[in-house]
Amino acid sequence: MKITNASVDSSIHFAPSIRSAWHPAIAAILLAVASLACASCGGGKEQEKKAAAPTSVIVTAAVQKTVPIITEFTARADARDTVELRARVEAFLDGIHFEEGRVVKKGQVLFTLDKRKYEADLESAKAQLAKAKADLELARDKVTVDVAQAKVDQAKAQLGKADLDVNRLTPLAKEKAVPQQDLDDALVAQEVAQSDLKASRASYENVVLNQKVSTDQAEAAVLAAEASVKNAELNLSYCTITAPMQGLIGQRMVSVGNLVGRGEPTLLAVLSALDPLRVSFGLSEAEYLRLIKRMGKSASNPVPLDLILADGALYPHKGKVTIASRAVDEKTGTLTLVAEFRNPEGMIRPGQFARVRGAIDMVENAILIPQVAVMEEQSARTAYVVEGDNKVALRTLVLGDRYENLVIVTEGLKPGERVITEGMQKVRAGMVVTPTER
Repeated sequence: MKITNASVDSSIHFAPSIRSAWHPAIAAILLAVASLACASCGGGKEQEKKAAAPTSVIVTAAVQKTVPIITEFTARADARDTVELRARVEAFLDGIHFEEGRVVKKGQVLFTLDKRKYEADLESAKAQLAKAKADLELARDKVTVDVAQAKVDQAKAQLGKADLDVNRLTPLAKEKAVPQQDLDDALVAQEVAQSDLKASRASYENVVLNQKVSTDQAEAAVLAAEASVKNAELNLSYCTITAPMQGLIGQRMVSVGNLVGRGEPTLLAVLSALDPLRVSFGLSEAEYLRLIKRMGKSASNPVPLDLILADGALYPHKGKVTIASRAVDEKTGTLTLVAEFRNPEGMIRPGQFARVRGAIDMVENAILIPQVAVMEEQSARTAYVVEGDNKVALRTLVLGDRYENLVIVTEGLKPGERVITEGMQKVRAGMVVTPTER
């Protein structure tokens, strides 16, 4: 019902004072209501304008280039060389000259054993060597041989005289110029001289043979004595145990005063070389074949490797593969590779686990988009694409490997097409958007 001023005046009568007081208040209320109505009408128009404006999104164009495929493998570090330091002679441990768990230098003295017994053994061996040399000189003395030779010469002279006597008396005895007895005596003397010559020659040969045997025995004794000296020197050297290489030495296994080397070599400590350090990891057959194809036939083209430590930190030194196993493991189907990394700071210790990362393959002309542009819908991978008319289209993608913060698209996208990387929650397929490239 519309109320007019006349009807109000006819039905309601106010006192003049009250009527004059209400007129300003009613006017203010009506003015406020009108202002609110106008404001609401204006806000609705602005919202309509905003709703009508295209949604702003951030897009990135798909790029095409050749990229390496980075693969990570679980790896374990190990020392390239590890030496067990053992006591090779029986003796009491006299001293320990290193700090456990510290790096030692090559040739540094680590342990000393009580060496008094082995010093005495060395002196005894040297004395035996001196005696053997003296015996050898005596055996080589030719006095006895010379005496035997003189007897042979004397027997030859006697035989020569007997021959002359026989030759002289034989014709005279035939002519009866001398008695037959003289010839017979000469013949007997000749036989005796021949026998003496044979005996002296036999004696000479025996003396020469004995001298040779004695000389050989003396020379053998000298060699044995020299070997004893070397063995004694070697045993004495075992009493001082030095580091065969520079590396990290572990905990000592014995204390000073213990008897070591009795029955078997006693383990004293373990020394490991830390620089460079070896890291072993396993590749599948397919990964190995891709790696070989990339490296080619030349071993001088190694693939650089990164090492990711257990805390996620990147190791500062690069590595390279140095050894490949002879055969593929039948149980795991993997081939073990060994890489070497420099370790001058000794940061990596044997037995540590890490991850080896390297580019074992290259993808030619790969199509790449940011990983953040990819959405997962059930088992499909999709992305919003802004087409030429700035209209949004939903594409189903087939993805390959990752490269840094990008992913390779094998199907569903062409180079240069724009994918939405920010604002995907605000768009739907078919919408028109305002794209901004980044």
